[in-house]
Amino acid sequence: MFSKKKKDEEIKAFLGKGAEFTGKLIFSGAVRIDGDFNGEIFGEGTLVVGDGAHVEADINVANVIISGDVHGQIECKERIEIYPPGRVLGNVKSPLFIIKEGAVFEGTSRMDSSKSEKYKVNSKSKALNAEE
Repeated sequence: MFSKKKKDEEIKAFLGKGAEFTGKLIFSGAVRIDGDFNGEIFGEGTLVVGDGAHVEADINVANVIISGDVHGQIECKERIEIYPPGRVLGNVKSPLFIIKEGAVFEGTSRMDSSKSEKYKVNSKSKALNAEE
């Protein structure tokens, strides 16, 4: 599920199943949520929303990987990935947006054209990094 870059990111905080938190989360590195979170999330790293997690928040991070339920606005500097059984209800802004088969997205998406231009699609519909 993680790319090589994200495998190197150490989990700095973890909210486990059965735990609940309401408030503002500000982080760098990687954070994983498997419980319930309500509030705002800001980060310079990767947010992982695990299977069974329920997040109601406005999110502004570099990367987000979702397998749980997220309700709110999401803005990513690099990418968002939604894996089944993940569900996102809200608007998304990200230069790279990946939705795997079986995942659910209800909302609008917007791609930042200055960052999305570095990706192009070949005839086999696979995204390629134009800088490679």
